[in-house]
Amino acid sequence: MSYLDRWPPLVKDGLLAVVVAAALSVTVADTPGAGALDLAAVVTGSLVLVAWRRAPLVSLVVSTACMLVYAAHAQPGPPSAFPVLVSVFAAVRAGHRLPAALASVAFLGGSLALNLPNADVSGRNLQTTTLLVGWFLTAGVGATVTRHRQAYLEQAEQRAADAERTREEVARRRAGEERLRIARELHDSLTHSISIIKVQAGVAVHLARKRGEEVPAALLAIQEAGSDAMRELRATLEVLRDSDGEPAASGLDRLDDLVERARSTGLPATVTISGVRRRLPAEVDNAAYRIVQEALTNVSRHAGGATASVRVDYAGDELVVQVDDDGQASADAPPVPGVGLLGMRERVAALGGRLRAEPRPEGGFTVRAELPLKETP
Repeated sequence: MSYLDRWPPLVKDGLLAVVVAAALSVTVADTPGAGALDLAAVVTGSLVLVAWRRAPLVSLVVSTACMLVYAAHAQPGPPSAFPVLVSVFAAVRAGHRLPAALASVAFLGGSLALNLPNADVSGRNLQTTTLLVGWFLTAGVGATVTRHRQAYLEQAEQRAADAERTREEVARRRAGEERLRIARELHDSLTHSISIIKVQAGVAVHLARKRGEEVPAALLAIQEAGSDAMRELRATLEVLRDSDGEPAASGLDRLDDLVERARSTGLPATVTISGVRRRLPAEVDNAAYRIVQEALTNVSRHAGGATASVRVDYAGDELVVQVDDDGQASADAPPVPGVGLLGMRERVAALGGRLRAEPRPEGGFTVRAELPLKETP
């Protein structure tokens, strides 16, 4: 049965029509007095069952008429009613109860009336008709039950879909409320602190220049970092408040500023770019920038006195970002991974890329990220 369930409905309907036509053709051949007209009526009334799902009324009218023609020339018995039974079932299942009832009455009454003049078999015809009435009632009841069951299943599926949609809406609303809460917390806690750092650094730079003194590079770096932090914080708050918005995130177009800021803090850093520079997907561009930013920050924190080299390679189907330093890290005493390294791994994994962060054999530490560019326009 499971094998037949995999067949398309049209194939199964065609097979049903052919089997019924073949079986009734054998009946016609064994029926005394049946001729070519009866065979044609039986074949036509059977083959029309191929449309019982798609056009139940057509199947009902044609099969009823053809089987009445057959009944008018012979006394076929119950087998001739099978095409009409299938058509009645199809019509009732489709909601056409009145046409199905009229066709049933026409076939049963017509068959009985056409064979009543033959007194020898009138009693048998009456018994056959009574039996067929039970069959037609059974077909109608079965079709009604099937129709109600189908309607129940459709309603259950609709209720399930509505419930799922409601859950999704509730989840989106809660996520939006949580984003707004986080945005408020970030604004209330970080914006004030960063603003103070930025203002104080600006005042210190102004006073130094007013006194004619050379402004320390570290102070300029603090001022620039404060401005960048405020810009990125505003962009983050905008994204949190607008779920449909795209973040105005930093990318490799700001790589030179990033490296220059690292140099201003006393970290010697070089940049090497290979391959043809091109437009990158926003998420790849931002991930590459953040990886370089975090790697340079780690060098400044944990590899005092070291130098860093940044390499960006635009390969055919991937972007390779690598940051090396010549600090004190070694394979015998690898640094303990922190939140920054975990964040890098999460960014790379979300893009389907690979990340390698480990001590170098010759000393120092290396961070290498390979980011796929499959969605590059």
